This record gives sequence, structure tokens and C-alpha cells, in this order.
Amino acid sequence: MITKMTKYDFLVFHAQYDEFLEKLRNVGVLHVATLEEGDANLELVREKIALRASIDKSVDTASALISAHNSVKGATPLTAAPALHLSLDEGLALLEQFEKLQAEAELLRQEVVAAEREQQRMAPWGNYSAEQFARLAEAGFKIGFYTCASRIYNPEWEEAHNAFIIDNSTNTTYFVTVTKEPIADIEAERFEISPLGSQQLAEALATAQAKYNEKQAEILKFAVANVANLQHLSQQVSEVIDIDRVNINTRRAADNTVMILEGYCPTDTTDALEAMLKEEGVYYESAEPSNEDNVPIKLRNNAFIRLFEPLTGMYGMPNYNEYDPTPILGPFFLLFFALCMGDAGYGILLILIGLAIKFEKFKIAMFDGMGGIITALGVVTAVVGVFLGTAFGVDLYNAEFVPAALKSVMIKGNVMGFDIQMVMALIIGVFHICLAMIVKAICFTQRDGFMANLSNWGWLLLILGGIATAILAMMKVLSPEVTQWVIIAIGAISALGIYLFNDPKRNPLINIGAGLWDTYNMITGLLGDVLSYIRLYALGLAGGMLGGAFNSIATMVLGENPNIGTWAGFIVILVIGHVLNLAMSALGAFVHPLRLTFVEYFKNVGYEGKGEKYAPLSRKVES
Repeated sequence: MITKMTKYDFLVFHAQYDEFLEKLRNVGVLHVATLEEGDANLELVREKIALRASIDKSVDTASALISAHNSVKGATPLTAAPALHLSLDEGLALLEQFEKLQAEAELLRQEVVAAEREQQRMAPWGNYSAEQFARLAEAGFKIGFYTCASRIYNPEWEEAHNAFIIDNSTNTTYFVTVTKEPIADIEAERFEISPLGSQQLAEALATAQAKYNEKQAEILKFAVANVANLQHLSQQVSEVIDIDRVNINTRRAADNTVMILEGYCPTDTTDALEAMLKEEGVYYESAEPSNEDNVPIKLRNNAFIRLFEPLTGMYGMPNYNEYDPTPILGPFFLLFFALCMGDAGYGILLILIGLAIKFEKFKIAMFDGMGGIITALGVVTAVVGVFLGTAFGVDLYNAEFVPAALKSVMIKGNVMGFDIQMVMALIIGVFHICLAMIVKAICFTQRDGFMANLSNWGWLLLILGGIATAILAMMKVLSPEVTQWVIIAIGAISALGIYLFNDPKRNPLINIGAGLWDTYNMITGLLGDVLSYIRLYALGLAGGMLGGAFNSIATMVLGENPNIGTWAGFIVILVIGHVLNLAMSALGAFVHPLRLTFVEYFKNVGYEGKGEKYAPLSRKVES
């Protein structure tokens, strides 16, 4: 749900303004409102924002170096030194030093790469000495180094030009010529020989590598000593940016002697803010935000629903007058993911991976903080996989080792010639979209009033009433005659809202035209939206078939008379095959449920997602 906010306006004498901002920062609950002119002046802080990004990049680099060192088996673990709480200028000097060290390391790395390339370029010529070539040249011999495609090499060159093949192990032939006079008529490409011999090239590479390793060790030492200081510097710059943003979004009155600031505070934390304001004698006014206000959004959900708040954030925070979609998004995303995976075995693996990440048994940077949601996805996938009758690509329904009691709960069979799992996916889609329309009607009614949303309620009555009537008729609860009159009544009432009163303030003829256009969009749109949910069935089916294919290949390799070799091949194919299938299935099971949420659900619920995340002015570093 969305946390209720209270709007504040402050009037502060300019001489007391800086002190007032410090007090606000200490309380740490006020979100400063962004003015239109503030957006235009944001350029004033862009350089500092870029600086913070550079600092954060350096922090990430330093942290990665320490982690890489600690991950090496047998290496002495390194622990970052605590922050020294340096001044801003001292921190910036450290940043400059670290960036200089990295630049020097990059130059040394390029030297290593260049030395490696030169050694590889000269590798076909084997062991040689540049001094030997020099002595031959002093004796009057012309040494030529050539390459050509092996198919065009002419053995006659060996007699005509005293050619010697050095290497022809590839499609290219490397050869030298030793003559008294320069060669002008040979159809081969001259090779520029290195001035260094093979031994000298090896020594040059070793020297370059040693210098690079030495510089890397210096950087690692610096990282251990200063990564916390760089983090502290990032926080310091963030505070400066925060104050700059506040100043940009402050209005000035009375010849710049009075500062006017607007902001929002969670209603349940206003006591602390107002206590400070009264203590400091600051004039302020508080009020309920209006529909026109750009109220910041702070989500407040239980621990389970909070797992899915990042998914909501990927699309955009809700507006203040919208519903928080997360409580609905979360359970449906779990279900959709599980249906797309459709495999109980993969669900168990996801549980293990999620728990390992959650309890830091191993770390994957991109999955930090996602252990809980991965575990939840795994649990639901394992349960759904049992109902779908698939585990590691094995069809549990037809497996002899599966008890009959377990098979009895599996969803198998056909409905009117269609696979029951496909029909189930479409039913889930209809329910999901109908739920979206219900939420839209309720939300818009609360915001704009019932009369302004007669069209939404009309469509809701038509669709839900039609579905309910059809079900009751099929169950023979309603007779054909009663069904006919119910359909007529539902249609007539719905038509009033859809075609005549979709906008009570507008001409009825215009309303009819708008209603007809809305009808066209609803018919075409809803049909396509519902059919999109077939992907829940198709992805699960594809993953199961691919898993089964890997099982079949592994069984073929094992053969009828297995030995150590065939058993090894069997295990390798199963492990690699199912790891690949798990990765691909998990990616599809993540992306497609998001699409169903962001496109089908959000479109039908009327979700805009243009809200601004609550970011209070607060202290980020110790005084």
C-alpha cells in the first residue's frame, strides 16, 4: 500500500536557512518537492552527480579487487580498513590518487598485451637470435622473411632463392631466404621481423607482466586501505547534492530575504518533524495533498510483498492517487513464473540457490538481496510442477515410480479437444484481466467519482455479468428464458454507461461515438490480451520437452551395456543439459510474466506508474 503523506510549506528567514536545512536533515523525514524551475536548474548539480558516479565506480572497482583476491584459494583474506572520516578535499585527493593508479595500471596492461601479441606474431619462427641475423647481414647476405598460403608455396624457391621453410603446420607457410642480392620476383608477402629475438621477447613479456602485477598489488593495497574512505566520500558528495537540490527547489520572496520550501512527510512521522519546527520557531503550514500535487511515493507492505517491490519499481512507482500494484503483482508473478517453468525439479534447485544466496553461502553480484524472492519462486514452481506432472523433464504422470495418489492431483487431459493446461492458462488470463478492470473501476471511482466512471462500470458489468450468466446457464441454474432476459438486462444497463453516460458533461452524440470507438478497442484489445496468456502454457511445455530431450540423449549415450565412460557421458549430458535448460527457462519465466504484468494487466488497470519515489533529505555521514 501507499503511505499517506502530509504536505508542508515552510517560510524561513534567509539568514537562518542553512541552519534550518541542517535540522531538517537531522530529522530525516521530509521529501523536498521539485519545482518546475528546479528541473530546469538541475544542470547546476550535474557535475556533482557525475562526480558521485565516478566515486561509486571506484568503490565498485576497489571492492571487486578485494573480493577477487579473497576468492583465490590459499590467499590470505583481506579486510577493508575502517573509514577515517576525512574531509571532502582529502577524499577527493584519494579519489584522484586511485584513478591515477588505475590509469598507470591500464598503460602497463596495454604493454603486456602488446608484448603478448608480438610474441604470438613471432611464434611461428621458433627460437631465433636477432644477433645471428645481424651477423649474416654484415657478411653480405640478404635475409628475407616471407609468408604465403601453403597452397601457393613454390618448392622451386628453395633452389632459386635459397628458401628454408620454418613452419607450415597451418594453412600459412613461413619461410626465409638467404641470398646475396635482394629478391624482387617472389610471390609471397614480406614479414616484418621483430628487432628482438625470441628470448628477448619472452624477457620483455615477463618484465611487462611483472610491472603490471606490481602495480596491481599496489592498487589492491590502496583499495584495502581506502575503499571505506571512498564510500564515505560518496556519501559526502550525496549530501552536497541533496542540499544543492533543495536550494534549487527553494522559492525566494521579499527581495530574497524569505525562503519558501515545499515538501512532503509520511503522516505517521510528522510528530518528529513538527517537534523540531516548534522548537526552532519555524513558520509552517500543513495540509492534505491535492490531486494536482506530485506527492512522493513510499510503499508500505509486509515482508512477503516487499520482495516484489523492485518489480514494481522496474515499471515505475504508482501515482499518489493510484493503488500500489505490488500486492496483486507479487502473487500473480509467482504463479506465472511457476507455470512458465513448469518443472518441480527445477523448482527444488531454485529453492537451494535462493537459500544459498540468502544465507551468503555463495555470492553472485547481480543476485544480491534476491535470495528471498528466488526461494519463493522455487517453492511455488516446485508445487506447481507437481500439479503439472513434470520434474527434470520427466513425465511424472506416466512414470511407474510415482504413486497413484500423487497422479490423481495432476492436471492432465483435454477440454473440448484442447489441452487442459492451455485452457487453464486462458482462464487465468481472463481472471487476471477482469481483476484489473475491477481495480481500475474502484480506483478511478475513488479518484474522480462514480458518475465519471460509468463506462468502466458498464464494461465491468457486461464482461463479469456475461461470464457469470454463461456459467449459471451451463450449470442449468438459469433456464433459457431467464438467461435471455438476464442477458438483455445486463446489455441494456451496460450500454447506458458505455454509450450514453461515459462522460456526463459531454454531448450524448459524442458519447455514442466515443463508446463505439471504445467498443472496437475493447473487443480487439481484450482478445489479444487473453490470448497472450497462452505463453504460460507454451513456455512450460517447451521447457519440459527440452528437458525430456536431454534425458533421451543421455539415455542413448548410456546404452544397454553401460560402463564407466558411458556413465560419465550420461552424467555430463544431464548436468550440462539441465543447467542450460534451467537458465533459459528461468530467463523466459522472468521476462514473460513481467510482460503480462506490464502490458496486459497494467494497461487494463489504467496504471500510469509515473510517481516519484520518496527520498527524504537525510544525513548520510556522521557529523
